[in-house]
Amino acid sequence: MEKLNYKTLESVGYDGYLLKDAPERVLQFGEGNFLRAFVDYFIDVMNERCGFNGKVVLTQPIAPGLAPMINEQEGLYTLFLRGRENGETINRKRVISCVSRCLNPYEDFAALMDCAKNPDLRFIVSNTTEAGIVFDPACKADDAPPSSFPGKLTAFLYARWKEGLPGFIILSCELIDHNGAELLKCVKQYIEAWGLDPEFAAWVEEENLFCSTLVDRIVTGYPRNEAEQICKELGYQDNIIDTGEVFGFWVIEGPQSIKDEFPFEKAGLPIIVVDDHTPYKQRKVRILNGAHTTMVLAAYLAGQNIVRDCMADDVIRGFMNHTIYNEIMPTLDLPKKELEDFAAAVIDRFNNPFIDHALLAISLNSTSKWKARVMPSLTEYVKREGKLPRCIVLSLAAYIAFYHNAKEKGDGCLIGKRGEDSYSVKDDAWVLDFYYEHRNDGAKEIVSAVVNNEKMWDGVLSGIKGLEEAVLKEYEKIESVGAYQAMKEALEA
Repeated sequence: MEKLNYKTLESVGYDGYLLKDAPERVLQFGEGNFLRAFVDYFIDVMNERCGFNGKVVLTQPIAPGLAPMINEQEGLYTLFLRGRENGETINRKRVISCVSRCLNPYEDFAALMDCAKNPDLRFIVSNTTEAGIVFDPACKADDAPPSSFPGKLTAFLYARWKEGLPGFIILSCELIDHNGAELLKCVKQYIEAWGLDPEFAAWVEEENLFCSTLVDRIVTGYPRNEAEQICKELGYQDNIIDTGEVFGFWVIEGPQSIKDEFPFEKAGLPIIVVDDHTPYKQRKVRILNGAHTTMVLAAYLAGQNIVRDCMADDVIRGFMNHTIYNEIMPTLDLPKKELEDFAAAVIDRFNNPFIDHALLAISLNSTSKWKARVMPSLTEYVKREGKLPRCIVLSLAAYIAFYHNAKEKGDGCLIGKRGEDSYSVKDDAWVLDFYYEHRNDGAKEIVSAVVNNEKMWDGVLSGIKGLEEAVLKEYEKIESVGAYQAMKEALEA
């Protein structure tokens, strides 16, 4: 088969939207699956629906990357968005044509810096992983390129300033709190460390918008097991096929004027600009991530292995729904309709027939996950309702049971038993050491040791009246009648 490019699409009679020539208006640090299925998809739709007329030039944030494959295909790739939407199974295909090329600054740093001279360039997007936004004092001003992403960005902005051109709207998509603000902080550290002009420092802050953003889409990437068959059906060889779920949501923190230049609203895309993205982050963490964390360990102990299968079980699905609608949503301050719509989308997402999301994969580092995703709902519920939330309490008991049941040491993990099956408990070393040291504790002792563990919960759980007794009651129920029956009784209460 011919490799995907514009000529190949013409030969196979592709009749979808394509934009062959347009100015490069976006510089993107990161060429991986996520940005190509999220940001680049949105830009492609804006090109089609409202004449954004912009190409995206990608650059690899690290030396190994996809530049050769992207350039061989003239920036083209096939994106499949698959899942459930409003209860229906969806499988949408789109050839993305907004990417112009991909640069490797480790081979040609000058090519990246030349982009600073482009007067059409207006947006900078990044997703360089959580470890990407860091200040590395080893980066020097004359490095070509600086090793860190903020170092590269500082050098790029400096080149732009020297050209006398306008600044940028910078959209940081890394999964850290206040990503835009943290990126600006790093850039300012480089300006100081490198002794750059005070006028440049003022230009960075006054002429550029560093926007914190919240991104939400599960991207499953290259479909290795299906790729050969997909290419046969497409009629061309695409080595960078991308896949993701249908759901997508992007919250940009910044002035409403962004909408005038980035016309997502006219394109009907699920993107919003707000003064403060924090309530939406809380919604995502507490409802989407919190639902996962409250359900998965109890569901695994109840005999399930895949999230989608849990949604087919009335008790487990009911347990999750009760947790979301009755115990998590009352702790959030966004409009009720927005919370309900998001919760309905979460249920569709968990039902995705194209993703086999293993419960054990989600169980990784459950201690910190429970603390970040569930504990805030617990404390806020107690504060607002004056009582303990039954399902969240049970989820804490299931967490303890899942970990305490693992009494053997493995390679960087503990080994537990569920009937005839063995499972691995993976967490920080100190957490595993704690549970191993307490492996012979009885129910009362282990529950007390966990609830009162200062390091695990910063002393928060030990201060909640009646929690230890309530968790012990649910823990003993899990031990005596099993997790499934415990969830069923929690719903009947």
